[in-house]
Amino acid sequence: MTTTVTAKGQVTIPKAVRELLGIVPGSEVDFRRAVDGSIVLTRADGQQPASRFQKLRGHAGEGLDTDAIMALTRGEA
Repeated sequence: MTTTVTAKGQVTIPKAVRELLGIVPGSEVDFRRAVDGSIVLTRADGQQPASRFQKLRGHAGEGLDTDAIMALTRGEA
């Protein structure tokens, strides 16, 4: 991915990178120089963004209780 530096030294972080790192407006980022001389962009808070599975956790709504499940399996519903 390539981006252009503005006259003020600003760049736009590509959307795919923002989503991968969980960077949203107001997020702080760190730039670190790696041993090989490359520059690494990380979140300043050190948190890992939620995985796609963590984002879905709890979205199934309220579950059935045991009695309701048993009634369904017996064909009583």
